[in-house]
Amino acid sequence: MATTDRQATTLALAHALSAAERGLAVIPLSRTKLPALRSPHRDDPDPVPCHGECGRPGHGVHDASTDPARVRRLFAAAPTATGYGIACGRPPHHLIGVDLDTKNGTDAPAALRELAVRHLFTIPVTVVVVTPSGGRHLWLSGPPDVVVPNSASRLAPGIDIRGAGGYLVGPGSRTDHGTYTTAPGTAHLSPAACPPALLRLLLPPPRAHPPAPPAGGHGRGLVQFVLAAHEGRRNTCLFWAACRAYEDGIGPALVEPLVDAARTTGLSEREARATIASAARMTGHHP
Repeated sequence: MATTDRQATTLALAHALSAAERGLAVIPLSRTKLPALRSPHRDDPDPVPCHGECGRPGHGVHDASTDPARVRRLFAAAPTATGYGIACGRPPHHLIGVDLDTKNGTDAPAALRELAVRHLFTIPVTVVVVTPSGGRHLWLSGPPDVVVPNSASRLAPGIDIRGAGGYLVGPGSRTDHGTYTTAPGTAHLSPAACPPALLRLLLPPPRAHPPAPPAGGHGRGLVQFVLAAHEGRRNTCLFWAACRAYEDGIGPALVEPLVDAARTTGLSEREARATIASAARMTGHHP
């Protein structure tokens, strides 16, 4: 490996360790922005789904860690790494990445400003990472009880969202197209809280359901929506339904039915009440 490549790997490790100190879970990346470690199951004749349960590295974002010793081991196993990825959705920041592209005639920053005006939220002052192509990554912090999914151009052309299961290229990473850098004046910031109105836009739209029975009206429909939630989306669906209930003025009356519905799906009462309380705060109410 050339001296310049060794220097790039050493520098990437230094940046990754600095990010880990701030509570950001990291993995080594190659110059192509992909995880630098190959899957240990690539030659298995009958591979089974594994997110790192086998104990070996090479599971992409599932390898991400804030432990300095583990981060060093990951980079030692990836000598060609020139960058690092930051896992989204992990505590303590529960990072949400808003990727604003400016290529191919798109103006994602303008689209985000238009969404902010239309949905009455303010884009907060937060960490901003500048990409080699001139794009921007905004770092936002999400609630611990809400799972924000990854999406591409769902909000508007050129706006991609990095949520649970995704990662952001960390500042200081070197790629085939250039280096990722922190925008002036933002390196010292912590990820700002995601505005509630923007958070609601990031959640997946509700699935279609049969009309709710007349008795109970809209509230009954929200309860049915929670009851139909699949494992992995139970908290998100409960949060969405509770937000709608508080926005429609029936939040307090629907707390107990929503808690009962959430418990039916497998959530604990404590989890359910914490999620509903979070929805109340997000919509400007007192739980």
